[in-house]
Amino acid sequence: MRFSMLSLATGAFGIGMTEFVAMGLLPDIARDQHVSIPVAGYLISTYALGVVIGAPTLAIFTRKLQPKTVLAGLMVLFAIGNLLSALAPSFATLLLTRLLSGLPHGAFFGVGAVVATRLAPRGREAQTMALMFLGLSLANVGECQD
Repeated sequence: MRFSMLSLATGAFGIGMTEFVAMGLLPDIARDQHVSIPVAGYLISTYALGVVIGAPTLAIFTRKLQPKTVLAGLMVLFAIGNLLSALAPSFATLLLTRLLSGLPHGAFFGVGAVVATRLAPRGREAQTMALMFLGLSLANVGECQD
């Protein structure tokens, strides 16, 4: 596997873990943040809202940039959102940082799919794209493990 494909799969894995891990941590987050579990569940909805807002917005603002630059920028935004989430001093701040973490999600997969197909040998575009999405699938399986 080429390094570029490994990078895409690793990015997909990281994004997937950020999306899925909150579900398993809801009781702990609720306890630590002194909110109910249903209220802690807003962290999942807020991340999803970030995905919905970020995908078209970031696609519009980055359409003239090179895909490699876009992917790197999206991963920087993703890392900043996660770092801020880890340091969030309040539940309200955690909600905002989860929104920020969700912004690059959809754009990453959109741009990543285009890049994956460009990296593929002729006739193997779908297989190469599936390798990128393997990272997301592994994140989902990994999150389910106790």
